Amino acid sequence: MPKSIDWLYHRNSCTTCKKAEAYREEAGTAVKETVIANKTKLGPVEALALLQGIDNIVAAKGKKVETLNLKADKPDDATILALIIGPTGNLRAPTAKVGKTLLVGFHEDAYAEVLG
Repeated sequence: MPKSIDWLYHRNSCTTCKKAEAYREEAGTAVKETVIANKTKLGPVEALALLQGIDNIVAAKGKKVETLNLKADKPDDATILALIIGPTGNLRAPTAKVGKTLLVGFHEDAYAEVLG
């Protein structure tokens, strides 16, 4: 059984968000809380605040997936923001909190690994 998503940030008109949504629906993944990115903008300060209780970031950009272990790697804020903030200066969508993991962007293999 797939894990549920505790918190999801997405845009309804976003192509990548639609791919992630299709994956979640097919996998039967439940979402506990959804925030619509078009209505609620999360800048760098708010994005860093999301990391409270997060141990890992899995960020996908195109075919590239990068994983940061916040406990072992101890990356600085600039490194983290480079992965999670988009060209608009806001949190990238889709972004999902799954337990102690922040899943940013969409890559099918990354979703399969994190969500089970």
